[in-house]
Amino acid sequence: MATSTSDLYELFRAHPRVSTDTRCIEPGSIFFALHGANFDGNRFVGEALEKGAAAAIADRAEALAAAGVDPDDDRIVLVDDTLGVLQALARTHRRALGIPVLAISGSSGKTTTKELVSRVLAARFEVYATRGNLNNHIGVPLTLLSMTRATTFGIVEMGASACGELRLLTSIAEPDYGVLTNIGRAHLEGFGGPEGVRRGKGEVFDYLAAHGGTAFVREEDATLCAMAAERPGLKAEYYPTSLANGIESRLEGDYNRYNIAAAVAVGRHFGIPDEAIRRAVAGYVPDNYRSQRIETSRNTVIADCYNANPLSMRAAVEHLLGEPLGARSRRVLILGDMLELGDWSCREHAEIIGLVAGHPDVETVLVGREFARACAAQSATPRNITLCASCDELTARLAEHPIEGALILVKGSRGIGLEKALDKL
Repeated sequence: MATSTSDLYELFRAHPRVSTDTRCIEPGSIFFALHGANFDGNRFVGEALEKGAAAAIADRAEALAAAGVDPDDDRIVLVDDTLGVLQALARTHRRALGIPVLAISGSSGKTTTKELVSRVLAARFEVYATRGNLNNHIGVPLTLLSMTRATTFGIVEMGASACGELRLLTSIAEPDYGVLTNIGRAHLEGFGGPEGVRRGKGEVFDYLAAHGGTAFVREEDATLCAMAAERPGLKAEYYPTSLANGIESRLEGDYNRYNIAAAVAVGRHFGIPDEAIRRAVAGYVPDNYRSQRIETSRNTVIADCYNANPLSMRAAVEHLLGEPLGARSRRVLILGDMLELGDWSCREHAEIIGLVAGHPDVETVLVGREFARACAAQSATPRNITLCASCDELTARLAEHPIEGALILVKGSRGIGLEKALDKL
């Protein structure tokens, strides 16, 4: 039986916990039976109810019956589209809370900026920010529905790999404020090229301009400034990178100054004292292989292998090339493929190869098919570069030829799995 969003919201208010995975059902929660090309949550409604879910939102009565579940069970609400209902419910909840919401997107640095901003604003607000990587068409609704009446400020990270995705996410979260960290050559395949990235990421500014919102714009970023100027209705607060000057942090790389500056700008806008901002930034310890420095008995490792695109890869490599060796005696780059670049992949990987080839004293290991293709397109592979087809091959090589006394950057797209090789360093 179908029901209205208002009816479902009353159900949610009575059971304000949502799950989409039967492996982590909480008693008294509402299970949403989402489905996709390779999965169908409707098949697991019975399991969710057995584990204590108070209700299940489903949209395929035939799948329920095939799984031995009675579609007429009073605990089951049949709707036309579970994902659409989840998104509508999140929007309704966001409106009911009536709190300020900040959207954070961009080609790189989203998560780090989100973590910094959330810690800064926590000096004044009860902040709820995106957990983990819940930044897509499912994750954003789940983030909003995790906010409670105690939440006084929401921070929603938004990822996108194609035009239209941020338009959808902003229509769900309805942000009052926004930060675009940068516009780089990421997800070129989905966006259809660099101009598509600019247009797609600009959908955050589009929403803010149409609804009286405010964007925080780094004034040295010509692309972001131009995008803000193209939207006359957009209220923009420009800030300099120098806001990061003198602020201590545990983040690796000069490029993280941009993320720190954004956190300072947002904090000051909301009246957070400078000393509280400094403490919040200094107290953030990066983890999950994002700009994370790891000192081992043999090496100093900068693990930045959660994600990679040409902009972040170049910045990370250039930082390592310029960092003092300290107690170490050599530099090593372990770089994995940058994924989802489509027709631009060979060129972008070749540019990184050219960058490292210009430093023959730096040992470089390239991991993945895209780097291999780019090397094959050249007349010869530079002498300081070693190719590994996969992370498994890299791990085997490191076991056979251990690296010691080195300052090492490990950087690549999440799909390459370079973190699996860290224990060999």
